[in-house]
Amino acid sequence: MSQNTFLLEEANRCLLCKNPRCSKHCPVNTSIPEVIALYKQGELKKAGEILFENNPLSAICALVCEHEKQCEGNCIRGIKSVPIPFYKMEEEISLKYLEELQFEKGAEDKERIAVIGGGPAGMTIALLLQRRGYKVTIFESRNQIGGVLRYGIPEYRLPKRIIDLLEKHLLDLGVKIRPNILIGPVLSLDKLFEDGYAAAFIGTGVWNPRTLGIKGESFGNVHFAIDYLKSPQFYSLGENVAVIGAGNVAMDAARTAKRNGAKVTIIYRKGMENMTASKKEITEAKEDGVEFLLYHAPLEITDDGILLKHQEEKISEEIFFPADSIIVAISQNPRANIVSNTTELKTNQAGLLLTDERGNTTKEGTFASGDVVTGARTVVEAVHQAKIVAAEIEEYCAKKRL
Repeated sequence: MSQNTFLLEEANRCLLCKNPRCSKHCPVNTSIPEVIALYKQGELKKAGEILFENNPLSAICALVCEHEKQCEGNCIRGIKSVPIPFYKMEEEISLKYLEELQFEKGAEDKERIAVIGGGPAGMTIALLLQRRGYKVTIFESRNQIGGVLRYGIPEYRLPKRIIDLLEKHLLDLGVKIRPNILIGPVLSLDKLFEDGYAAAFIGTGVWNPRTLGIKGESFGNVHFAIDYLKSPQFYSLGENVAVIGAGNVAMDAARTAKRNGAKVTIIYRKGMENMTASKKEITEAKEDGVEFLLYHAPLEITDDGILLKHQEEKISEEIFFPADSIIVAISQNPRANIVSNTTELKTNQAGLLLTDERGNTTKEGTFASGDVVTGARTVVEAVHQAKIVAAEIEEYCAKKRL
C-alpha cells in the first residue's frame, strides 16, 4: 500500500514522546507513538492490528472523535507549531486493516450472551466476547445494527460502508443478529434468562428526543433532530429551516438540511463560546453556509415560524423568526421499553440505567454501558467502557461456573 506523502512527512515531525500527552488524553489510551513509528516504517498491517485490538471501532473513531480535545489538542508539537494529525494516519491505517481483515468462526465453547442494542457499545461487547468463545446474539430494534453510527451520524461524516464492514466481521465470527426486535414488550429480559442466556448487556442508547416544552411543538412543521437524521431523504422541510440547539446533533441536522437545499439557521440561547458542539463541527457548519442566531430562546412555535425572546442582559424584546420547518436538537433521553417490563432495573431521574463503575446494573446478570448509562457521549467513550464491561461479564460467567 502506498502511503500518503503528507502524512509521512507529518509522522516524521512526531517526537515519539516517552510520556505522550496524546495517548494520555485518548479515552482508550491508544499507543500513538508506537503506531506512528510503525507508520514511518511502512508496517501498516502491524499498526492496524495494534489499533484494532485496542479499539475495534478505530476506523470510526478516526473520523468522529473530538480530536481537538483528545490526541490532536494535546500534541506537544501544537504548543509552538501545528499538532500532528494522528487521526488522519489512524483513518488510513484502520480502514485498510478493516478491509483486509479475515475472521473465522470460533469455538463457541462458553456461555450464551445477549447484547441488547447494536450501537457502538453493543458492537464492541459482541466482538470481544464472541472472539473469546461466547455465543453472542445481538437484539437490534432497527433493521440494521450500528445505532447512532448508522442512524445518527450523516454519511458525509461517517460512510455507512465502514459499519457494514464491522457487521460482516461480526457475522463471520459467528455473532447472531436479530433485527427489528424490541426487547421488553415481546421478549422480556426474564425470558432471555429462562432460555439460557448467562448474561445480558444493555446498550440501547438514548433515542427519545428531549422537548422544548413550548406551545406548538406537536405541529406538522416541527421535527426532532434525532428522528430527522435517521432518514432525512423522507422529510420535506421547505426553503427556510430553523434548528434549535448547539450540540453536535444540531450541527449534523443543520448541515444535512443545508446539503438538501434549505437555507438553515441555528438558533441558540447563549453565545458561540458556550456551544457544546466541537469547534470543528461549528467551523464546518459555517463553511457549509449554515447561519447562526445567538442569544435567542424559543417561546412558541407557529405554522409560519418561531417566536423568540432575546436573552442578552437589558434586552427583553421578542422577535418572530419565519421558518418553513423547525428542527429541535436539545439532547435525548433513553426509552423505557426494557425498564418498564423489568422490575429489578433501577434508573435515575433522567431514566438512565444505574450501574457501578464496571457496568453491573441492579439486576443480577444484567450489565449496561454507553449512552443509556451516561447520557449522550462520544463513540470512543462508549468503546472504553464497553471493554471494561466485557471483562466484567467474563468474570461474572467464570464465577457462575464454579
